[in-house]
Formats: sequence, C-alpha cells, structure tokens
Amino acid sequence: MKNIFDFLTERGFIDEVTSDEIREYVEKPVTIYVGFDPTADSLHIGNMVGIMALAWFQRFGHKIVALVGGATGMIGDPSGKSIERNLLDVPALEHNLKGIRRSLETILDLDSGLLLNNHEWFKEYGYIDFLRDIGKNFRMGPMLAKEAVRSRMNSEEGLSYTEFSYQLLQAYDFLYLSDKYDATFQMGGSDQWGNITAGTELVRKMRGKTVHGLTWPLLTRSDGKKFGKTEGGTIWLNSDRLLPYDFYQYLYRTLDTDVCKLMRILTFVELEEIREIENQMKAKDYIPNTAQKRLAQEVTRIVHGKAGVEEAERITAAAAPGAKTTLDTNTLEALALEIPSKTFPHAEIIQMDVVDLFVKAAMLSSKSEARRLITSGGAYLNNEKIGEENLILKDDHFIEGRFLLLGVGKKKKMVIRIEK
Repeated sequence: MKNIFDFLTERGFIDEVTSDEIREYVEKPVTIYVGFDPTADSLHIGNMVGIMALAWFQRFGHKIVALVGGATGMIGDPSGKSIERNLLDVPALEHNLKGIRRSLETILDLDSGLLLNNHEWFKEYGYIDFLRDIGKNFRMGPMLAKEAVRSRMNSEEGLSYTEFSYQLLQAYDFLYLSDKYDATFQMGGSDQWGNITAGTELVRKMRGKTVHGLTWPLLTRSDGKKFGKTEGGTIWLNSDRLLPYDFYQYLYRTLDTDVCKLMRILTFVELEEIREIENQMKAKDYIPNTAQKRLAQEVTRIVHGKAGVEEAERITAAAAPGAKTTLDTNTLEALALEIPSKTFPHAEIIQMDVVDLFVKAAMLSSKSEARRLITSGGAYLNNEKIGEENLILKDDHFIEGRFLLLGVGKKKKMVIRIEK
C-alpha cells in the first residue's frame, strides 16, 4: 500500500507541514485528529475535506479522532473571520453536537475511531490554574505574529481578548489528546496553521515531545467564489438542513475547471479513473456534464447513501425540461420545495377544464393564451403534452390522489397540491 502522505499529496490534500519527517512518521499507525466547530447543527460541504482526510487515514490503518469544540465553540476562532462570531450557550452547543455527530458518522467509522468534545476537559479547568499551567508557556510576540491575529487587529472590527486567547485553548487540546489518547498528529485547513503550530510548540515545551501537523488548502472555486456557499445559503451535509436533491444539484453545477479537483478531494474514486475522466473531457465527443454527474453521484452517495442519490436523480429527472419519468408523491413533495407550488381543494378543481386551471394557478394570464399554448404543443400535465384543448380534470389525472404537475413550455413548471 502507498504511503498515506504520498497518497494525500497526489489527491491535493497537502498544503503545509510542521516537519519534513512526516512522510516517514506515518509509515506506522498513528493517532490523528481534526477539530470541527459546533457553530451549527450540521457540518457543511467545506468540512468534508477534513472528514475525507480522516477517512483516508482510517482506511490506511491509522486511528482517528474527530474533535468537536464544545468549549472552544463558546469562544470563537478568529481564523479566517473578519468579525467576531456569536458566542453559543450550552443548550445550543449540545443541540449542535448531536447534528454534527450525524454529519460525521455517515462517512467515518466512529466505532473504531473516537468522537470527543473538548468541553469535557475544559469544564473543570479553573481560569487561574489554566493561566499558571498553560498560559505561562506562551509569549506575546509569537501570539501577535499569527496571521489570524494580525489580520483582525488591523481590521476595523479589531480583536477581542476572548478571541485572542483561542489559540491557547486549541493548543491545550493537542496537549490533552497527546497525553490521554497518544494523538500525535493534527490536521486542519490552511487558516488553522497558527493554531496547529501553537499546539506542537506547547507539547514540545511541556512534554519534550515532537508532535506533527499538516494543513490542506482551503477549497475555493476557480471563479473565485467560496466553495460551499450559494445565494441560497450554505451547502449542509445533514438532510434535515438541505435536501439531497439540492446537495446533488450544487455539485452537478460545478465548473469544468473544478470538477476533477473536487473528485480527488471529496470522493473515494480512484486516481486512475479521475485521470481517465480528465482525458475524456478533452475529447471532441465528450458529452457535457458527464464528469459533473459522476461527481454529484459519488459525493451524494457518501453523504446521503444510495437512497439519497436515487431521490436526487428522481427529482432531477422530474424537473428536467420535457421530462418523461414516473411521478410519485415523494418526488413531487420534494419538487414542490424547488419550484412554485399551490394548493387547491379537490372539490374546486375536479371536473375543471385544464385551461381554467392554468389561469387559476396564475401560470398563464388568460384562457385564450392557454388554448394557444395547448394548440402549439407547449402545455404539459404530469410531464405529458396536453393534446386536447378541452381536457377535463378527473381523479385519474391526480397522482396518488394528491398532486398535479403543470408545465408551460419546457422550463416553467408548477406543482399543484390537491386538498381533500
């Protein structure tokens, strides 16, 4: 088997390392950890870089620790932030921790790994004791020199003492995990470099022991936009925050210039196959979006399972222009969250002329416009072209007695809910 360091380098995970000895160090099993902020009740697709890095280490026979910052989440990490985060209370953090566990256990084997919360070791640590034991090992010069600190101190917002002390807490995490779990390796995004090196230095000073760290490049898109953010909001991993369909669609819309990079980092697809996909994309007979579909399928399968992929592709098919696919209530319920929908009583639309329904649903402005659309072949009911101008709605038109899907042309659609 390849060296895990070489393997992750090939896939694009390595940015900076604390020692040139890391490659040799990971030849034998080590305990490695990544920290996750509990700022929401779900992790997001940007967090998948760290989760996938842990997953690969686990596959190579190393022991993993996913550390959730129940204590540090009460402080707020200034790294990569232009303003101070809102501080969370204990009930909010406990709620978020449950959701984060769901995000992690879909990808990681937490039975053979560990999921820890640093609130467990900070809650009983007194402030004076912490300053005496830990604070004395830090010097102001190096602390002020950290990029996250300098950028915030030079900003209009400034930096609070609370945020400034964050690096002490994260450094102590490394010391504690090294002492209790023999965790000797920390990974994080490139904005965590200062926090990681603070930890390696603290362990060296207090234990005379060398521990290691590496960072991965922050995931950005080639158009300069931040990966995982859209106009509609964050691309969450948990399905109660974001439907598998929306998750799938975000990945399906990936730019050609980014798709293979994301496939290397966010999937388990073999590098040989990814290189073949890159070659296919350069060919004249390449079918557009083939690579994007593969990316969307694989990442959605990792996060939401086979059922999530099937749901996403079923809704995608139903929403496609002129789609001919089997419609059911689950598909239409999900589709109603993505496109306009209206609800009408059954008694109000049964035996109604479909022309009147187009007007009633405000999809068209007049009956004459609806008739012209039907005559020209541009009106659809349940994805089937409406062939007769005077079609009367009957119960057998209602999908499972609950829905209709109207279409104006190949792009404009509306879900009609039937209320009995």
